[in-house]
Amino acid sequence: MNGARATPAHVVSNGRAREASRALPEEVPVALVYNGTTQAVMMATPCDLEDFGRGFTRTEGLGEVDSLEVVTHPKGIEVQMWLPDDRAEALAARRRAMAGPVGCGLCGIDSLEQAERDLPRVTRDVVLTAAQVAEAMTALRAGQHLHDRTRAVHGAGFYQPGVGLGTVREDVGRHNALDKMIGAVGVADAGAAVLTSRVSVEMVQKCAMADIPVILAVSAPTTLAVKTAEAANITLAALARDHTFELFTHPSRIETLTTPAKDAPDVA
Repeated sequence: MNGARATPAHVVSNGRAREASRALPEEVPVALVYNGTTQAVMMATPCDLEDFGRGFTRTEGLGEVDSLEVVTHPKGIEVQMWLPDDRAEALAARRRAMAGPVGCGLCGIDSLEQAERDLPRVTRDVVLTAAQVAEAMTALRAGQHLHDRTRAVHGAGFYQPGVGLGTVREDVGRHNALDKMIGAVGVADAGAAVLTSRVSVEMVQKCAMADIPVILAVSAPTTLAVKTAEAANITLAALARDHTFELFTHPSRIETLTTPAKDAPDVA
């Protein structure tokens, strides 16, 4: 599946209508199934689903899957995965039934405490220049081929100094795009997650679980995302457009020419 489908439409301009066709992103139920039991059902774009399964498994703290198979059904798709017995038992002990709309990343949690789950501190490290931050954001935009066709999906990429943006994954859900990227990258060397979306707490949580030390994003973070990134030892740079961005946590990983002045006024 290529993730998009041509859909008939009428284009209206200056009161005149004409028939046309518009490529729209596909959105289907994707069940994430472990050892024969459904753990989550997410609305997702039906491409790169093996990456999605592996990335979701990693960011949920379930480790690595032993094997994986994508099975298409009339009403949706199953990503069937098998975990080692000890992991499967731990998963069964905290079973969640999740129905995840594309805008939600914390659906199905059992308690308020799970919304701010304990996270490991990131141990990998990488240093970027300001020019490399701009390069990463530009490369992500150039690598969003499904977005170019549909104008309706998010993207997540993985940038490494000296390598560039080697991996880009897209989905109607920003969390899904990040999981797909993490699944595709695997246990690669240190680098930066590059995002088209705002940075909410669950995006930071996923990067912490994947041991990604830097997040670069087009849009702004939430206050809880900043708090979580600070605690997880993640550098968070957001509102990155052209050659301007704002650093919120652990700025030492981004080389800049000047030090921000103290007591500077808030940026509107």
